[in-house]
Amino acid sequence: MRAYCTLVRRELGAYFVSMTGYVLMGATLLLLGGSFTLLAKLLNTDPSDVPITELFYKVQFFWLVLLLVSPLITMRSFALEKHTGTYETLMTAPVSDIQVVLAKFTGVMLFYLVLWLPLMAYPWILFKFTGDRLFLDPGTLGTTFTGVALFGALFMSIGCFASALTHSQIIAAVLATGMGLALFLLSFLSFIHPARSGWQSRFYSHISMVEHMLDFSRGVIDSRALVFYLTLTAFFLFLTLKVVESRRWK
Repeated sequence: MRAYCTLVRRELGAYFVSMTGYVLMGATLLLLGGSFTLLAKLLNTDPSDVPITELFYKVQFFWLVLLLVSPLITMRSFALEKHTGTYETLMTAPVSDIQVVLAKFTGVMLFYLVLWLPLMAYPWILFKFTGDRLFLDPGTLGTTFTGVALFGALFMSIGCFASALTHSQIIAAVLATGMGLALFLLSFLSFIHPARSGWQSRFYSHISMVEHMLDFSRGVIDSRALVFYLTLTAFFLFLTLKVVESRRWK
């Protein structure tokens, strides 16, 4: 456990001792701030009784953070170690392969959550200027952040897997973006190939990230969505572990 915590601290600290972490923070704040600005203008001209969290996720910048910023967070996790030659040193240290994989995943996940913290401040700002306590509904805010965390866990696991496959951070980012975008585009499968039976409709709904986020933003946590994200996250972490272990076969 001590080795695991040390590795997590090392992984997380790397983002705060280099420009990479601060650039990612700036980019995320810019995208989230852009979403908040567009949303504020929309509410100013066209008031709505829809929860603020539901409106926020419909702004395109929200999805850009998930689809574009997430691969940039994870691209360095394994690829940089391999490029700089510290990978073999790390893997010969008295730590297990699974500890390395979980520590790197935990580190990037914590940094990802730090990037999203400003999201929780936006409802408070709206409440400050409007006095409407509906903006501060703890249930809706909690489920929305749960959805963001589940989305992040999946994308972080995909990014770690992509980074473990290559020595190049750019290739790792491209691979992670491609896999994440492919999963996201499955949300629109029902428009491309309309369901002809009940099971198809349920299947399309089960794999739709857009519908999942809609439920989370409304304050609803569906156990099927939890199983979907946690299962895929575990699957990609398992693949990452197998890639890390493959060095023994060479």
